[in-house]
Amino acid sequence: MGYGFNAGEVFKVAIQIEENGRKFYEESQKNIESAEVRSLFAELARQEIGHKKKFETLMAQLPPESTASTVWDPQDEIDQYVKMMADGHIFVSSAGVQEQLARIRDAADALKLAMEFEKDSVLFFLGVEEAMGAKKDQELIRSLVKEEYEHLRRLTLELRKLSKK
Repeated sequence: MGYGFNAGEVFKVAIQIEENGRKFYEESQKNIESAEVRSLFAELARQEIGHKKKFETLMAQLPPESTASTVWDPQDEIDQYVKMMADGHIFVSSAGVQEQLARIRDAADALKLAMEFEKDSVLFFLGVEEAMGAKKDQELIRSLVKEEYEHLRRLTLELRKLSKK
């Protein structure tokens, strides 16, 4: 069965992913000795807060047709489907954040895990973009992808610097 998602449904999941990303970046700083990586993670945590606020603002500004159901869905199956897609994201739940934090042994582990998080975010948004019906909604989702690409770029550069030490 094919679903046509609207931007409102996607933004709900995006907001949760950003909140959990913030938690990861803040909590993981406790397990990292590298001052550079701690500083980067503190900045990324602040940016996740900004992203969440941006997504909340964008969601509040969506036109009614971007939040209206695209199909008749009396049993909220679309909401369940969006949640199922998001469950594949490593930070979709607070429990997932705690599980991942337990895996961190050093700064390289934290950077690699953060890169997984950002990649998952990009893949989630790209996958949902394909499922969305309206071109305007697809453009809104593309703006989310750009934000996550920038985080991934910065994390990759920091891991390279760390590997050279």
